[in-house]
Amino acid sequence: MLSPNKINEQRAALGFSSQAVHFDELYNSNTIIQFKRQQVRKHVSLYLDPGSSILELNAGTGDDAIWFARQGHHVHATDIAAGMQEMLTQKVKAAGLEDLITIELRSFTELENLDHKGPFDYIFSNFAGLNCTGELDKVLSSLSILLKPGGVVTLVVLPKFCLWETLLLFKGKYKTATRRFFARNGKSARVEGHYFKCWYYNPSYISKNLRNDFEVLNIEGLCSLVPPSYIEGFAEKHPRLYTTLINLEEQLKSRWPWRAIGDYYIMSLRKKNCVKNLT
Repeated sequence: MLSPNKINEQRAALGFSSQAVHFDELYNSNTIIQFKRQQVRKHVSLYLDPGSSILELNAGTGDDAIWFARQGHHVHATDIAAGMQEMLTQKVKAAGLEDLITIELRSFTELENLDHKGPFDYIFSNFAGLNCTGELDKVLSSLSILLKPGGVVTLVVLPKFCLWETLLLFKGKYKTATRRFFARNGKSARVEGHYFKCWYYNPSYISKNLRNDFEVLNIEGLCSLVPPSYIEGFAEKHPRLYTTLINLEEQLKSRWPWRAIGDYYIMSLRKKNCVKNLT
């Protein structure tokens, strides 16, 4: 019998598989989503050495994997959603990047069963894929053995508090404004008619779980002052304000409390050189 967490993973996989065929169309035209991608890539570029081997978790349709490969990195792109992997495969072939990107259908809660275990120079997970499990501790415990000493992990995660969401109370959107407060046992989400649970994790949860093997390099807030991407048309309706908020966020993103109250945070940790790799 499958555990509740495995059932939840399967439901999430069905939802994102169903969304895969129009995922890029839905999100690549969103100005704030493009801002978020740029910010994540700017952050990653601080720690990514030339010609790195990268394990990507929840790779989706492969925008990041293809970006990495075009920078000369080797990427092992994993995801649990078969539809996402199908789109990723098509995009990799179209881009002629088969020599730089390998693909594996694999849950991030089963990293011990990876066909390609590395060890890798870098592990990367973008845009809250890790929020789709209530077993993040299990995922985190798998990272050290897959990473070379001195290697880096960068995770983009939804925290338990988002300033912009809380402000929606004043617009009467109580369900959205309070959803993170009451998500201790998971909060229901829906993608393409498929329901599954999401959880929210603060940076302290990740640093606590990885403290034996990793040191924290950097934590940046993402959409702490810039509004979340689901506030549609904000950048187009308020271009001057949007530019001002981008500039302010750039100045404040690594400072408390802004680094931990955005829609997301970007967190990078380095594996300690004294930790032995067991592969």
